[in-house]
Amino acid sequence: MTPGSNIPLAVSRVAVDVAAPVRLDVSGLLLTGDGKVRSDDDFIFYNQPAGAGVTYHSGGGTAPDAIIVDTASVPPGIEKIVVTASPDAAGQTFQGIEPTATIRDADGGSVLATFTPPQLGTETALVVVEIYLRNGAWKARAVGQGYANGLAGIATDFGVTVEEPAPAAPQPTAPQPTAPTVVAPPAAPPVPAAPPAPAPGTGKINLDKGRVSLQKNQTVSLVKGGRPLLSQVMMGLGWEPAFRGKDIDLDASVIAYGPQRDHVDSCYFGKLSILGGAIKHSGDNLTGEGGGDDEVIAVDLGRIPPEVTGLVFTVNSFSGQKFTEVAKAYCRLLDAATGEELVRFDLTNAEAQTGVMMAKLVRQFSGEWDMTAMGSFVKARTVRNMVKPGAEAL
Repeated sequence: MTPGSNIPLAVSRVAVDVAAPVRLDVSGLLLTGDGKVRSDDDFIFYNQPAGAGVTYHSGGGTAPDAIIVDTASVPPGIEKIVVTASPDAAGQTFQGIEPTATIRDADGGSVLATFTPPQLGTETALVVVEIYLRNGAWKARAVGQGYANGLAGIATDFGVTVEEPAPAAPQPTAPQPTAPTVVAPPAAPPVPAAPPAPAPGTGKINLDKGRVSLQKNQTVSLVKGGRPLLSQVMMGLGWEPAFRGKDIDLDASVIAYGPQRDHVDSCYFGKLSILGGAIKHSGDNLTGEGGGDDEVIAVDLGRIPPEVTGLVFTVNSFSGQKFTEVAKAYCRLLDAATGEELVRFDLTNAEAQTGVMMAKLVRQFSGEWDMTAMGSFVKARTVRNMVKPGAEAL
């Protein structure tokens, strides 16, 4: 599965386990239609392993922890169970630790789906997947939303008040896992302060303060002031020759993928419009000379069909010139209605390769889109050769 994709659940009892190279703590929260818990009883973890239709199962350190959801026993009013994970070691992040969630038939054991959240950095906790009710049927959705402030950040988002134990409190006689004490949310919980912008290359930021300059692997949510942006955007891609008097013929493209990273279509100089006109290409630039964007791809996100959940923007050298011969390669996202530059990513390094994945847009489970700067070089002279590495990068 990819972020935002979903599957119907053909069984009533499902188990969700999350595995990683290190020990993880896996938890579950029962949420009402407003996305909040009803009380502390709706937070299921190792210190409170059973709730209404949801149970926690410990892997004992040799197997992944799991959350088991019996959808037939989930009480009325609960519309979603989110499954979270955080490293067991205090302060450890998901940097270099690739967790994988596996959704199984809790009774038969057969695997229904797997999901590995992409591009993790300083996150110390994740909402990995959710089991949710839609039109009377239960489904599972891949989420992969990270939090830099651990379980407390997740709890705050879902209306739980987390209180750390007081320093003077007596310690238990036997070693116990460190865990927050969860209490019922107050009648009118205070609005948490907005978190600071994450460090370059980590976490997710938004456009509330205007134009964003991304670094490699950094992600920006295409939301401004808490509201989705106008759905019509343009991705401008540009480059200049590294040596004067030498033309550089590069081709910009965008590859569309489905929920299972399956290739849906590609838009490039030989196919200037795809997805019923939702994505359009400006045409080929043969030299890279001149100011401004060399090639522009217009994307009407509001018209992207639901079967498309990811877009990867690439640049290729069909003539075989390497990116070490390119200067000032960049991509930038603009508001198509106003021409305002929203996001920019400048390629600061170069490799002797013929293809580069510049950026990706991924539809989130909420329906909004995130842009991630990539800057990943591959050996590929055509967009056709970019399809497989693009899928692997989603």
